[in-house]
Amino acid sequence: MSESAPQYQPSFELNKNIVLEAERQDFAFALSMIKLRGFGGKTEFWDYNLESFTLMAGLAAVTDRIKLYASTAVLTLPPALVARMATTIDSIAPGRFGINIVSGWAKAEYDQMGLWPGDEYFTYRYDYATEYVQVMRDLLTTGVCTLEGEHFSMQDCRLEPRPSGQIDIVCAGQSERGMQFCAEMGDYNFILSPGINTPETYEAPVRRLAEKAKSTGRDVGSLPLFMLIMDETDEAAQAKWESYRSGADLEALGYMSDQGSKDTTADAGGTARTINLPEGAVNLNMATLVGSYETVARQLDKVARMPGVEGMMFTFDDFESGVRNFGEKVKPLLG
Repeated sequence: MSESAPQYQPSFELNKNIVLEAERQDFAFALSMIKLRGFGGKTEFWDYNLESFTLMAGLAAVTDRIKLYASTAVLTLPPALVARMATTIDSIAPGRFGINIVSGWAKAEYDQMGLWPGDEYFTYRYDYATEYVQVMRDLLTTGVCTLEGEHFSMQDCRLEPRPSGQIDIVCAGQSERGMQFCAEMGDYNFILSPGINTPETYEAPVRRLAEKAKSTGRDVGSLPLFMLIMDETDEAAQAKWESYRSGADLEALGYMSDQGSKDTTADAGGTARTINLPEGAVNLNMATLVGSYETVARQLDKVARMPGVEGMMFTFDDFESGVRNFGEKVKPLLG
């Protein structure tokens, strides 16, 4: 959310070029978010956004190895339909598709379409998401779902053909309830932890997820999320970061803060609370590594050694150059 950051309009061609480069650089996966209403401001931050499943279906047809995750905003798509969409994309790219669950914290995204069920949804959204994923899992694994839940009623619902293998479920719950949901229903959880060049802040949330997963008897991997701002030297990377900060889109940040404050029940660790942190607001509250390629590699090695970390997800100030530079200049330095 900076006027001085690289600006792009989303298109299939842009996404294809980035994901093909990621595949060439042996990235394990690519994930497309779903955003139904942006934050506005001078940068029109996230005002332009493609639909996630149709985008990933297109990318599935032009890639060979990389895994692809599409995001479902659970208030917008029925779980049985999402399961069928997942099976369809798995047919295009067998064994290479997964689903990211978005329970929904930004009220305005859904209010604009008449889909917001009321602010009480904040208190039960993970209960809703639990039943949602159960419907999908039943259909994807057995081809049938019968469920009389509080939020979904499925009567001998059928799905054939089924996918070629497991469709991984990923989530990004940061609150106690959000992490519990992922420990019960997910395969991976994206971990957010604010700070600049402080990878050690991931130790506590990674440990929390591991403890919750142990209590459920399931293997749920942590995927710490980083914004990477890199250059040949620490000084050059720092200059980029300072430029982005000085050009922060305050109007967009204000809108995001307003949306994040709507959930008055959120705990201190939840996305709706942490999204309002002033430092993180510039980079969506994820940990940011700013430095040379060597510095970034050293920082990432620290995180990779944490028990429970099974991978990482990266976002870049400039995806076109960032993906390539990471593969060519950072990856060879990783321990």
